[in-house]
This record gives sequence, C-alpha cells and structure tokens, in this order.
Amino acid sequence: MASALAARLGLNSRARKAPRSFHVRISTAESDMEFSCEVKWKGRDLFDLVCRTLGLRETWFFGLRYDIKDTVAWLKMEKKVLDQEVPKEEPITLHFLAKFYPENAEEELVQDITKHLFFLQYGGYDPDVHTPGFLAAEDLLPKRVINLYQMTAEMWEERITACYAEHRGRTRDEAEMEYLKIAQDLDMYGVHHFSIRNQKGTDLLLGVDALGLHIYEANDRLTPKCSFPWNEIRNISYSDREFTIKPVDKKTNTFKFNSSRLRVNKLILQLCMGNHGLFIRRRRVDSLEVQQMKSQAREERARKQVERQRLQREKQRRDEAERARDELKRRLIQLQDEARVANDALLRSEQTADLLAEKAQIAEEEAKLLALKAAEAEAEMQRVKASATRGQEERRLLEHKMLEAEMLALKMAEESERRALEAEQLKQDLQEAKESECRAKHKLLEITSRTVSAAPAPQSDSMPPDLSFSRENLSFDFKDSDMKRLSMEIEKEKVEYMEKSKHLQEQLNELKTEIESLKMKDRETPLDVIHNQNSEQGTGRHSNFKKVACGPPPSIHTSILSPNWAPSSPV
Repeated sequence: MASALAARLGLNSRARKAPRSFHVRISTAESDMEFSCEVKWKGRDLFDLVCRTLGLRETWFFGLRYDIKDTVAWLKMEKKVLDQEVPKEEPITLHFLAKFYPENAEEELVQDITKHLFFLQYGGYDPDVHTPGFLAAEDLLPKRVINLYQMTAEMWEERITACYAEHRGRTRDEAEMEYLKIAQDLDMYGVHHFSIRNQKGTDLLLGVDALGLHIYEANDRLTPKCSFPWNEIRNISYSDREFTIKPVDKKTNTFKFNSSRLRVNKLILQLCMGNHGLFIRRRRVDSLEVQQMKSQAREERARKQVERQRLQREKQRRDEAERARDELKRRLIQLQDEARVANDALLRSEQTADLLAEKAQIAEEEAKLLALKAAEAEAEMQRVKASATRGQEERRLLEHKMLEAEMLALKMAEESERRALEAEQLKQDLQEAKESECRAKHKLLEITSRTVSAAPAPQSDSMPPDLSFSRENLSFDFKDSDMKRLSMEIEKEKVEYMEKSKHLQEQLNELKTEIESLKMKDRETPLDVIHNQNSEQGTGRHSNFKKVACGPPPSIHTSILSPNWAPSSPV
C-alpha cells in the first residue's frame, strides 16, 4: 500500500515537471508564423530558424523585437530566449523587423526577399480593376498632408492614378527599389530617436542611424545640431545612465548625455554597436558569402532578363495573332456583306426577268389577237366588194362600209405593228435581264472563291468557330544567346532602367512643383516649416555627411569595439 502510494506520488511529481518546449508567434509585415521552440534555445537559434523559413541570407539588417512596458527591446542572440524579458504568455509574440538600414539600398541590398521585406509593393495597374474610387480604402497619404494642400481626395486619386498607369508593366523589384531610393533620401529615414539630457539638463533627442550619431533639439527631428560620423568616433561608453562619446580628434570636446531608463540605455548601446559594425563592414572587401550572393543575384537578374524578353516576344506575337484574327473577322464580315448584297441583286434580277418574260408573253398573245382581227376585217372587205354589184344605194352604203372597213383595217394594222415592236422590245429586255442575272451569279462565285483562296490560314484557336479556314499551329523556337550578347542586352536594360529612373524623378519633381502651389501655409506644422527651411538652405542630416561620402576612405578605429565599449558598471 505504501509502495503504491509512493509510486503514484512519483508519477505526479514527474507530471509536474517543467515543459520542454514553448510556442512563439513571429509577426512579419505581411504574415504571421508560429514555431515550437526548445527551452534551451538561444535567441540565435530562433532567429536563424525564422531566416531559413523566409529564405533570407542578408540577416544582419534584421532582428526580433518585443514590447516591454513603455518601450521596446530586441532579442539578444547569445542569451536564452526564456531568460530575457519577453512576454510570458504563450504564444510569445515577437516582431521580425529591420533593425539596421543600408546607406545605399540599391548597392547594398542583394536578395529580392530583403528588398521585399523593406517594402511591400502593390500590383500592376489594370484599368478594369482600378476603377475610380479604388484608392478610397487605402491610407496612402496622411490626413495632415491632404489638409495641407488645396486638393480634394478625388484630385489626389486622379494624380496618383495617372502616375500609376504610366508606370504600368514595371516589375515588383523595380518598383520597390525606386521606392527605397526615394525613401532613403528623407531626413528621418532609418533614424532611431531617443530622449536624452545633456550635462546642463537640457532636453535633447539622440538619433542613431547607419551613418553615425546625431543630436537634435527636442522639438526638431529633422535638423541635427551636431553629428558624429562613425569614423570620427573613437569610443562610446556608458556608466549607469551617463553616455560618453569620445571623438577621434582629441582637440574636440567629449560629449556626454544622460538617459533616464536603463532599458533605453541598453537599446542605444545595441544600436550603436550594430550600426558601427555594419559601417565597418561596408568599407571592407565583401565576404565570400556576400560575393556568392551577389554572383547569384546577377545570374538571377540575367535569367529574369532573358525570361522577360521571351515573354515580351510571346506577348508581341500573341498581340499580332489577335490583330490578324480581328482583321480576318472584319474581312469576313465585309465579304459576307458583299455576298448578301450580291445575292439580293441576283434575286431582284431573277424577279425582274420573270416579270419581263410574263409581259413579253402577254404582248405576243395580244399581237396574235390583233392579227386575227385584221384577217377578219380583210375577209369582210372582200365580202363587201363582192356585193358591190348591188344597187346604187347599196353601192354607196357598201362603199361607206368599205371605207370604214379599210380605215378599221388600217388602224388594226398600225396597232398590230406597234404591238409587234413592243413584243420585240420586251424580248430584248428579257435578254438583258438574263445577261444581268448571269453577271450577278458570276460575281457571287468570284466573291466566294476569293474568300476561300485569298484569306491567310489562321490558327484554329484564334478563329471564330463558324469559319472553315485551317492553318498550321504557330511554333516558337527560342534559342539562348551567347554570353556576349546577353551582357550587351543587360547593359542596354541597365541604361533603359536609368532613363526610367531619371524620368520618374523628373515626374516627381513636376508633381511636387505643381502641388506646391496649392499648399496652404496656415496649416503647416513646425516640422513642415523646418523641412522647408532645410530644403531652401540645403541643410539636413545628409549634408553633414557629404564629407564622409565624398572624402577619402575613413580611418576605422577599432577601439570602439574595445572593452571600453561595454558598460563600466554591471547592468
């Protein structure tokens, strides 16, 4: 009994052991994924699993972020997931986001999935789908921007739709890259802002991005008061809540600032280390992995170029076949109309011929009847002459009757002659009607024979079902060109792409100039005023780094990665 009770207690104790796995939900810009993770997994294990699932190799731009109280934090790669301050309820929700941004998106971003994760682009323009009002449900412009200009929502939609339709046919990769090229020139692109205070207690903003550190006034996130490029920073360290930035130039004063929250200090330090590491990496020779990815990307672009050309040729031939089919349909309808007209003319000719034949027959019968009457009159005249030997009175009467009979005979003869001429004329009309009928029949046969023999033989799948034409199926033989010709085509495509980009930039400038005249100055915010001043004066975040982009290769000081980088006091 005791042993059985002990055994049950042992089983219950084993059942109460901690679980050996936990569930995580990873949220991306377009979908959510769930994974079952082992308890011993570190942040690197989970991050690598997500990257493998997405097919992502440029992993150094991204991270897993989670919310904690009134701020955010990034999952540490070398620390167990459950040992960090992640949410405790399962599934644990983490956000897969871009943690670091490239200096030049067109040169640095290699994989298509990397570009796609930085921006998700809409599909191509289709006038049947994108009817007026299709942008009503899209938050393409903030209400502040719409209210800033004297333009209605319909006017905005008309302008956007016109640009959208003009760039119809662009691939998603081209559209995404054009968007990123425009976005990376904005003053707040890729900048993480944090509230800080200097040694005098003045509230300031610290900006961390791919180029360095920036110090802003509290109410101005556009114009940095001073900037520290990564190649001019010798060391960054913090103790408790105080950060110290030591420039390379020892004559330059050290800049110190305070942050009130420890978690924010850790986040600032992580972003500084990561951005500085990428800054150094960009200015060194690409690693073997990056070289392989770039080589694969070039081969993929070449393959896509050949595929696009093949599809373009197929589309062109299909359009030509459709145009030929439409032309054949039009010609068929025209020939059918001509045949119908000829058939109607033939029918009318047959009816006219029948009518003339009937009239000729009637005229012939009338002529016979008149000839018979003339013969009777002649016989009567002969009888009158035979009785002329009668008396004088009878003779006068006979002479009078004979005169009347002669006049009647003459009249009958003239009428008979006229009827005979009319009958002859009707015979001629009948002959002409028969000849017209023969010509109509010949024309109908000629139209029919010309339809069958002159029409080109179209494909059976592109002709209407009531046609009896036949032709052989089109065959398309596409051969791969040699590498020299492919390189020339790729170079040509690159030139066309640069011209398209230049054309797009000119369109954006024209649109900006056009809508700028409609802007209402009284609705501008302080940030709008600052941005306008910066645009007129040519100042901004990017102007502080012209010497970095245009000058000689910077001298990289690795002391930033020295032990002094780490906090001087335990965290």
